[in-house]
Amino acid sequence: MSTLAIDIGGTKLAAALIDVQRQVTARRELPTPGSRTPAALREALGLLIAPFAGQAQRVAVASTGIIRHGILTALNPDNLGGLAQFPLVDTLTQLSGLPCVAINDAQAAAWAEYCALPGAIRDMAFITVSTGVGGGIISNGQLLSGREGLAGHIGHTLADPLGPPCGCGRRGCVEAIASGRALAAQAVGDLRGLDAKTIYAHSLQGHPQARRLIEQSARAVARLIADLKASSDCECVVLGGSVGLAESYLSQVCAFLAQEPAPFHTPVIAAHYQHDAGLLGAALWAEEYQS
Repeated sequence: MSTLAIDIGGTKLAAALIDVQRQVTARRELPTPGSRTPAALREALGLLIAPFAGQAQRVAVASTGIIRHGILTALNPDNLGGLAQFPLVDTLTQLSGLPCVAINDAQAAAWAEYCALPGAIRDMAFITVSTGVGGGIISNGQLLSGREGLAGHIGHTLADPLGPPCGCGRRGCVEAIASGRALAAQAVGDLRGLDAKTIYAHSLQGHPQARRLIEQSARAVARLIADLKASSDCECVVLGGSVGLAESYLSQVCAFLAQEPAPFHTPVIAAHYQHDAGLLGAALWAEEYQS
């Protein structure tokens, strides 16, 4: 049974056919509509999945934001623009004519990464450091999503009570300090106006301010890992995302984590599926959900 997996992100929409051997047999991408309206997203999703008609038995969606009873929403509504309260599951069911399930993209990635780990591990946390900071928690072999879909939104835990405001309404969240968006927002002087990728490149070349920003990000993530160890006793943490997988970032996080007291240490490894984790995780979770 093939699953049509869809990943809805801030910059691109991806769709892939995933077979029972968990292999991607076909894939395509489109840019996320610049006009963040329900009509524009519905049209883009229709174009995205049209070539896959008749080739799948179900649809599994991984999306940025919170999936609450099939509705797309977010802690920070500005991230979605006019898409807050978008009927995601109903829309894709209508467009595809197939049963559909939906899950937050970081939760989906967490499930994919957990499925790639050795079978003896039962408790794991996943952190993605990208445009934002998200995550997922596996407890006793089960993905925690929560009744309202909020579980795993660890980017909105507190890193610095005096830190910058976050779009969720809190101040000093990990996301407001460590994310790619935060790196760009905090840059001043000759780095002002540059995106996170460019700032990171400057840090690798030794730019003092860029290095401080990246170190600040890595330190916040290391403290988050220590908090996750204390709260969930996770056996390991998997780190992903465009920032999380960037050169030397993992080693910086591990160096800062090593400065925490020993009971808060846990192994930190790079994501196995990297940028396909959301697609694969959605398909794997649909198997679990519908079994």
